[in-house]
Amino acid sequence: MTPPMSDLAHPLFRFLASRLAPAGPGARLSILIFHRVLAAPDPLFPSEATVETFDAQMGLLKSVFNVLPLPEAIVRLQAGTLPARAAAITFDDGYADNVELALPILQRHGLHATFFIATSYLNGGRMFNDTVIESIRRCTQPRLDLSDLGLGMHDLGSGAAKALAIGKILPQVKYQPLDAREDLVARIASRAGVSSLPGDLMMTTRQLQALHAAGMEIGGHTHRHPILAKLDDAGARAEIAAGKTWLEDTLGDRVRLFAYPNGKPGADYLPQQAEIVRGLGFDAAVSTQRGVSTRQSDVFQLPRFTPWDVNRTAYALRLLQNLKAA
Repeated sequence: MTPPMSDLAHPLFRFLASRLAPAGPGARLSILIFHRVLAAPDPLFPSEATVETFDAQMGLLKSVFNVLPLPEAIVRLQAGTLPARAAAITFDDGYADNVELALPILQRHGLHATFFIATSYLNGGRMFNDTVIESIRRCTQPRLDLSDLGLGMHDLGSGAAKALAIGKILPQVKYQPLDAREDLVARIASRAGVSSLPGDLMMTTRQLQALHAAGMEIGGHTHRHPILAKLDDAGARAEIAAGKTWLEDTLGDRVRLFAYPNGKPGADYLPQQAEIVRGLGFDAAVSTQRGVSTRQSDVFQLPRFTPWDVNRTAYALRLLQNLKAA
């Protein structure tokens, strides 16, 4: 267990954060990204938040920053009325553990988060990356030859080797056209000799509605999580609109915010797609460009960042370092 941070550290971190992110027109908004919160550490992804580390991170965040709901934070950022040390919490994709494990921790700390949902994968679906991850995790072969798929040969003889293989395969898979991507990950699973993969990683409609009923913000994240930069304008608009419409019909509420899949400006989405998001009636959108938002930031391309340090002191220091990135 990570030892608790000294009580003396919190005032010091608050002082430094106040200097870097003052209140008012010169404010800087830190928007944090999460994807999953796990019950126990995953040896393939040791930096992924667990219940223990997420609880500690939320306690630290609340003690140092003024954590606001993202819609409120964006309005106050534009108005020049943000408090000092402003921050907001976001989750991407729609994993079931967001409801089962993260939500109770957020509620215990009195914190609000925005959850960006890729709607195609709810109710028993599985994102393409998880098909790759779980296929490699469950593969019993010492080596996996994907050369004829253009994905190389991979040693799977240890947990570290499997993590390395996943890290090499996923970047090559994610930029494939949508249908080709689904076919490719299915062939990877078949080649790995895996016949059964988990079908409960993503939220159900009932869990999504419970998240909304708990007062959390639900945002759009497209329907099938494509790389928008690889789509033409009609395809991008259809993907973004389909996710928004499904969420609004399911929740009976307006969807105000959007997160670009993968989220790197220029590589994963283009300026014209930010205009599509604006035209579809969203109020704002977030990327995964590292940094903090200021009053001068494009409200449809707001940066986000999360340090993955398990040590709480290192976590706080990296958040402070990020405040200098504006």
